Amino acid sequence: MGLLRFSLAAVLLAAAGAKLLAGGRARDALRSYGIASARARAALWAGTIAAEAGLGAALSANLPGAAEGAAALLGLFALALVVAIARGRTGSPCGCFGGRSRIGWPAVIRTAALAGALAALPFLPDAHPSTDAWLGIGLGVALVAVAVLAVAVLALARELGELRLAVAPQAALSLEHEGPEMGSRLGLIERFEHASPLAVAVFTSPGCALCQALEPSLRLVASDPEVEIELFDEEDDGEVWRSLAIPGSPYAIVLSADGDVLAKGTFNSLFQLESLLAHATRPVSA
Repeated sequence: MGLLRFSLAAVLLAAAGAKLLAGGRARDALRSYGIASARARAALWAGTIAAEAGLGAALSANLPGAAEGAAALLGLFALALVVAIARGRTGSPCGCFGGRSRIGWPAVIRTAALAGALAALPFLPDAHPSTDAWLGIGLGVALVAVAVLAVAVLALARELGELRLAVAPQAALSLEHEGPEMGSRLGLIERFEHASPLAVAVFTSPGCALCQALEPSLRLVASDPEVEIELFDEEDDGEVWRSLAIPGSPYAIVLSADGDVLAKGTFNSLFQLESLLAHATRPVSA
């Protein structure tokens, strides 16, 4: 009976942990049961987690009434699932084990079986496993925990990957009142040695750590034969900074071969610098 008791306690604790980790998805799953209020869903979500975790801990400690209380709770869950199915909610999120489990007869059978096992637990004989049996149980639990941890890490990696794909990187910050006027012609082009299609004036400062971190990105862009980069230091080229109203560093101005301002803006990554080049070479619509 001890092994079954610990197994059922682990199921209750795992269900509580899954709901806690699922967070908003688990709370939103409660809509399937007709709970429209966000405050009511949050309260029920928190109460369910507390009840499952508390009953799981009490069951593992073999406290009187823990099995009966857990059986009643799961019986209530099974009844709620049956009512949701009768209302045509089959296939909707059920929130049983986080946000991914679904309402259906398999969920009813699973919940009812757990409730029945908990209800029968007080009537089973209290057998005590041997030392070897406990070692085997411990090894099995450890292997299951490692497997669950591996699945959790893979799921987290997948979620992070989806988040990175969903959040698009921002382009360079370009404000109209900062830097030279778009389309104006600058004598700054004379500082460039080659007649490349694009000339990029990059404004840096001696104490700018970000400027130093971007040096590999600047070298990468400069390796393009159609792009020439020239650095303008805030101390050595202070007059240029003031005449062009440069707001800070790192800042870039993309010029045509004739010195026309095609793009400008503050950047802090290779993507943002490339966004300025893309803006400078975009086709002009009629």
